[in-house]
Amino acid sequence: MSKNQHPQRELRVQTGILTSRMSETRATAYDSKIEGNVIFTRFDAALNWVRKNSLWPMPMGLACCAIELMATAASRFDISRFGAEVMRFSPRQCDVMIVAGTVTYKMALAVKRIYEQMPEPKWVIAMGACASTGGMYRSYAVLQGIDQLLPVDVYISGCPPRPEALLAGLMKLQEKISSEPAMRDQAPQLAEKLEEMLA
Repeated sequence: MSKNQHPQRELRVQTGILTSRMSETRATAYDSKIEGNVIFTRFDAALNWVRKNSLWPMPMGLACCAIELMATAASRFDISRFGAEVMRFSPRQCDVMIVAGTVTYKMALAVKRIYEQMPEPKWVIAMGACASTGGMYRSYAVLQGIDQLLPVDVYISGCPPRPEALLAGLMKLQEKISSEPAMRDQAPQLAEKLEEMLA
């Protein structure tokens, strides 16, 4: 090495040689910088994972079960652990309707109208004996189970059921959502549009 040549400049040249040699085999090399930041999955599995962890309930509190529903959202039971703390009283922002209490024939049409205003996909939880089977009210004024009017996904027994029972029912609903069929079965029109766009 001559006196006029700087050692830093020589180091730069050597580093340049090393990087140029590495770039030749870079196409098949493994990049450790992205390790842990990439997930491979199916689209419908990711979609179901998002849906099950962000359920926004539509609380249909019709009787005493509604008090237990309110207690579930309180700090002692903390329904927000499941992403379901956003209770909206606007049906167009909800995913799951929680029917909590006695459904009379007078109220049944209003419940159905609110259910029809909810966007797809939507689910229903029948909370308590009255919502599930009419409970102790075997009368002409009470609907003997909300499943005569709406498709129910999860039934929660009890009169009234405790908040832990509602959380257990919510976990059952999450299991059901995660095992739902592919997107083609859930939204066939959207699947056809996506295939047309990709073709």
